[in-house]
Amino acid sequence: MNNVLIMFIIFLILLFIRVPIAYSLGVSSLVYLVLAGIPFNIVVEKMYAGMDSFTLVCIPSFILAGNLMNTGGITKRIVAFCNVFVGHIRGALAYINILASVLFAGISGTALADVASLGSMLIPSMKDEGYDADFAVAITASTSVVGPIIPPSVPMVIAGTLTNLSIAKLFVGGIIPGIILGIGFVIPTYVISKKRNYPKHEKVSGKEKVTTIKQAIWALLMPIILMVGILSGIFTPTEASVVTVLYAFVVGIFIYKEIKLKDIPAIFRDTVISAGSVIVLVGIANLFAWILTSERVPQNIASGILNITQNKILVILIMNIVLLFVGMFMESIAAIIIMVPVLLPVAVQIGMDPVHFSIMAILNLMIGLITPPVGLCLTTAAQIGKISMGKAIKANMPFMLVVLGVLLLVSYVPAITTFLPGLMS
Repeated sequence: MNNVLIMFIIFLILLFIRVPIAYSLGVSSLVYLVLAGIPFNIVVEKMYAGMDSFTLVCIPSFILAGNLMNTGGITKRIVAFCNVFVGHIRGALAYINILASVLFAGISGTALADVASLGSMLIPSMKDEGYDADFAVAITASTSVVGPIIPPSVPMVIAGTLTNLSIAKLFVGGIIPGIILGIGFVIPTYVISKKRNYPKHEKVSGKEKVTTIKQAIWALLMPIILMVGILSGIFTPTEASVVTVLYAFVVGIFIYKEIKLKDIPAIFRDTVISAGSVIVLVGIANLFAWILTSERVPQNIASGILNITQNKILVILIMNIVLLFVGMFMESIAAIIIMVPVLLPVAVQIGMDPVHFSIMAILNLMIGLITPPVGLCLTTAAQIGKISMGKAIKANMPFMLVVLGVLLLVSYVPAITTFLPGLMS
């Protein structure tokens, strides 16, 4: 157990000095192997075992689909579609930001893709129309949390792979929490927009509405095809990711005609870089997780929590605090790989449904994307908006309260996450 403690200390030191998460996990794991006298061939074995999963094929596919959508004009048409319905309300672009995030979440599957695509389009537009830069950054970063909750979701794919849960059930279980998040963001948006007298757009004419909806219909069909296909059993989530790529490719090239042949090499290069870093991280994190399991860390944590209390309400509260804390410092994918297998036995022992726990855990760790010191989505949005992290954090507080409120609902009202998956059964 002393070796594990040393491994954790080294891991935390490396994180503190901003060494990338994959290297932090790898170096600390290697130190453990040296101290424990375990041959290094275990590194290749465990990394390969972590990456050797058919389900993980959908990660590069969903990332490629997101890149194709950004280049192919799908994102732009989703924003135009949202303007048709909420553009005439005061604070129009803020509401468009929320609605576009909910719709885009059903396609991209990652929070960072949401920030990078919608943020680069909406944050400058909001600033040009007179919105405060910190507000534009905060709402863009916060609504990106919806991305990994509404299916498809790369974090859910990884959590399902680790726990042998049905990824289709995890996808469906995230629909209601994602919608509640979207509705919740409307409350601070309404109050702030009224108080600061943010602008609204002119009402769109009937003819223009029809034209915009016609142009957006191909973009909006994608999440519908995905969910209908998965729920009906026509294809698995992994097959659905390939269908998404083919659909985005056809729509971008032949219907919207915004993807040129010269764009394709850059799209694939960006996809390989993004997907490769995730897959390698999964492999290294699997080695780290194997060390924890071999040292019975999950069992010790489970027994430690249950020794404190066996009250279900308090145990869920403790797990939330642990996950929130970890999410503040660790990259979300790595945190899922390490923490979900560790805490799942605790959740099962107190009678939590595994799907309920997994979605609660993912939501916790996604909150880390908008909280310091790492806050990857908030950092990215702040860079796009050209403001300091201090201003971004302060402006984000009203939206953070919404996310934490939804987290409490998800944690203590199981039906929010289990009702729809129950219908599948």
